[in-house]
Amino acid sequence: MKHYSSEPTGVWSAPGRVNLIGEHTDYNEGFVLPFAIDRRTYAALSLRTDGIARVASGFTSEVVEIPVEKISKDSVSGWSGYPLGVAWALIQAGAKPAGFDLYVESDVPVGAGLSSSAAIECSVAMALNELWGANLDRSALAKIGQQAENEIVGAPTGIMDQTASLFGSVDHVVFLDCRSLAAEAIPLGLQQNSLEIVVMDTKVSHRLVDGGYAARRAACEEGAKQMSVSSLRDLAVSDLNRAKSLLEPVVYKRTRHVVTENARVLQTVELLKSSGPQAIGELLYASHESMRDDFEISIDELDCAVETAMEIG
Repeated sequence: MKHYSSEPTGVWSAPGRVNLIGEHTDYNEGFVLPFAIDRRTYAALSLRTDGIARVASGFTSEVVEIPVEKISKDSVSGWSGYPLGVAWALIQAGAKPAGFDLYVESDVPVGAGLSSSAAIECSVAMALNELWGANLDRSALAKIGQQAENEIVGAPTGIMDQTASLFGSVDHVVFLDCRSLAAEAIPLGLQQNSLEIVVMDTKVSHRLVDGGYAARRAACEEGAKQMSVSSLRDLAVSDLNRAKSLLEPVVYKRTRHVVTENARVLQTVELLKSSGPQAIGELLYASHESMRDDFEISIDELDCAVETAMEIG
């Protein structure tokens, strides 16, 4: 590694992801259906004997240096919170830490909704899991990545992104139950049907640590509380009439999105298994409408892209 005048012990990588359907259901213990993409983050890592962690990357000239045992929410900031947060979370899980030199390189676009942060977390988690001898399985590593992002970076994310990055495979979606964390690979059927998925960048950046994400998550939690369930996962579409009479309008709209989105994910899985990818278009469009009208997270650029695609057919 050029930053450290030494060769890495190894290089580990993890992909970004796109969510086919199941938006903002993960932190409501619902269902999601993401897939891994062909853009990846690479973590080159070697151990040190002095207990110091040094992290560098191809997207900044800064080299962050800190004793491994001193990593905390207050001691790290910026992009280094993702890899150092993973180290911290592994220590909390009982791993015996050692110092390390880390260099991160990635072609996953940042801020484009492709989970560049999860790709960093997962590549580093796999590296440290092996070199620290933690011997955690991939489900546990997904939790490590989520814990790093929640508690060190300060982004209240669910576990979907890390699971998709660690379990994704070519021409498959990952059907994840965010309550049990059971994950199943479902064939997409793109290759056999000569289809491709186009991932479009609207060029509008987003940040998970701003107030919009947290406000919507809080609204979902309020909806569950008012409906006397542990999470919105426990509500069915048939419960929405009662919800409308109990919840204030904004909370109801957020609740309706999550409940109907969970139903759409389950329908999508059934159709992929029985009829193939050509059968799921209406569900994907209904998901967009719900995100636009009920969860209010769409933007003009995205609406334009969707409507243009619908016009073309």
